[in-house]
Amino acid sequence: MHPTVFALIGTLGLPELLIILAIIVLIFGANRLSGLGKGMGQAIRGFKDEMKPKDEPEQAKPPRDA
Repeated sequence: MHPTVFALIGTLGLPELLIILAIIVLIFGANRLSGLGKGMGQAIRGFKDEMKPKDEPEQAKPPRDA
């Protein structure tokens, strides 16, 4: 971002981030946010699995709780 944008916005500290998080929880609800976090985790895990070279043999992975 351009430095003048930071001058207009300012820095985000812990109190500001907590207020933003509280607003997001009020809008979406805690249950929906936990589902969103789970979905993002699965997407990142899938992306990492696809980025592995295919010529490597797969190592035995412990089963994940669903």
